[in-house]
Amino acid sequence: MAPMSAVPLTVLVVDDNRDGAETLAVLLRTYGHEARTAYTPSGAVMALDGWSADVVLMDIGIPGMDGYRLAHKLCAGLARKPVLVAITGYGGLEARSELEGFDHHLLKPVDMADLAAILHARSERLAGENRPTGSGQR
Repeated sequence: MAPMSAVPLTVLVVDDNRDGAETLAVLLRTYGHEARTAYTPSGAVMALDGWSADVVLMDIGIPGMDGYRLAHKLCAGLARKPVLVAITGYGGLEARSELEGFDHHLLKPVDMADLAAILHARSERLAGENRPTGSGQR
């Protein structure tokens, strides 16, 4: 994973595998991002209460509500749609993930270079949105 991004991101990791979610969150924090974890659909909703995520990394096979429905529910209550990344053990669902509004679909175990590229692109985009007009940078 790239050590530094243009701007730190806020990332919500949603996975019923607590160890996996916490490990990923620790790694994200190591690289300067703010990360929260949720292990249930209700936990994910509560995690976004009063907090805005730039990126949501979601297991689509989370018990209680599939990740697709949960993503729709989470995004419905947000002012700005985060980058949605399906992180799952289920292959062959890339097209459905895209149809359901996910921006990326990664298979477990996640290739950290792929995740780093996604996070870097989001960080660069946010940095560009926050630049003052007329700064000469594009």
